[in-house]
Amino acid sequence: MTGVLLKLALLFLGLSLLAVGGGNSVIPAMQHAAVTTQGWMTDKDFLDLFAISRLAPGPGSLIASLVGQKAAGLTGAAVATLAMYGPTCLLVHAAARVWGRYRDAGWRVWVERGLAPVSIGLIFASAIALMRGTETGLAAPAITAAAAIALTLSEIHPLLVLALGGLCGYLFRF
Repeated sequence: MTGVLLKLALLFLGLSLLAVGGGNSVIPAMQHAAVTTQGWMTDKDFLDLFAISRLAPGPGSLIASLVGQKAAGLTGAAVATLAMYGPTCLLVHAAARVWGRYRDAGWRVWVERGLAPVSIGLIFASAIALMRGTETGLAAPAITAAAAIALTLSEIHPLLVLALGGLCGYLFRF
């Protein structure tokens, strides 16, 4: 059990420091580690945990707690949660203090502009990794694409899109 807790701590300590743009940016690495490298769960288990983490209130990176619980029970959930949030809380606190001192510096604008596309790319990679894990043929990617288009091009409420996606999944039985 101690070995699993140590692996959880090291995994989420590293992922927390790479989570540029939020927890979504490290989903592919988290999935690879939990499913392929460590074998704590299957792809389907990971996707189920991802769905639960999205339905629960709070930050999207709550999936770290769920992965920890799946790997090592409640103690694993506590270790994964602390490892995921602890380092970044300290880092953000320190960075905010420094960042505030240079609020008028010209280089600050360029750094902010450079980080935006990196964050978007990491989140896009997360979406692709999650879609690959569904193994359901063409229906799931088609529903995903339709939902993305609907949310991008219209003012439709995300809960309605979620409900319609669930209905389609039920009708297509995947």
